Amino acid sequence: MSVRTELPDLELSREVVSLRQRVTDKLRETILAGGFAPGQRLVERDLWQSLGISRTVLREALQHLQAEGLITMVPHKGPVVARLSADEARELYEVRGALEALAGSGFARNASDDQLGRLRQALDFLRTPEASATTEGLLAAKNAFYAILLEGCGNRVIGQMLTQLNNRVTLLRRLSLGKPGRLSNTLEELEAVVQAIEARDAELAGRLCAAHVARAAEVVRRSFEEISA
Repeated sequence: MSVRTELPDLELSREVVSLRQRVTDKLRETILAGGFAPGQRLVERDLWQSLGISRTVLREALQHLQAEGLITMVPHKGPVVARLSADEARELYEVRGALEALAGSGFARNASDDQLGRLRQALDFLRTPEASATTEGLLAAKNAFYAILLEGCGNRVIGQMLTQLNNRVTLLRRLSLGKPGRLSNTLEELEAVVQAIEARDAELAGRLCAAHVARAAEVVRRSFEEISA
């Protein structure tokens, strides 16, 4: 005789899940846009009152952002926007370079003609004055380029890992893209990547993606040296 096992109540409130996700997305968006500065303390009372939510929902959102590496929990201080060190930046760019090389080579092999065309359009938009009018606009335009690259690379794991990694890298891109001449260099490097992809040369596209990330990492490294000087 079989015994029926009673399951616990697993019903989910879609409204609560949706609210929690919206709060997480809003806080992430604000951090990446520079609304909260690196090292800034996030006062929980101010946040949950400003957002009009419960403290429980806020803390769950903060836990998610902590797992993403965008905030840290400091004893006796609470949540603080992550401030990346030079060593952490170097490690992030090393991993990003390896993943982006895989994404570039995968895109050259697997992307449809439509995706390839949209990648070219995204790069063309990056060249426009509209894209570079503000730092936020430039970051959004570059993120749009990478979203297409990840969409067509043929490997969802790479996409998932790079998306989360790039949230942290965005905190550093302000250092690299803000350097004089870096934008023009970035456009030249990405043009070479797209040309290799259009030629369906997967090996070259991967090498060029890795080289692009390495140059950005070097700019960030020098920026850290200037800050500490």
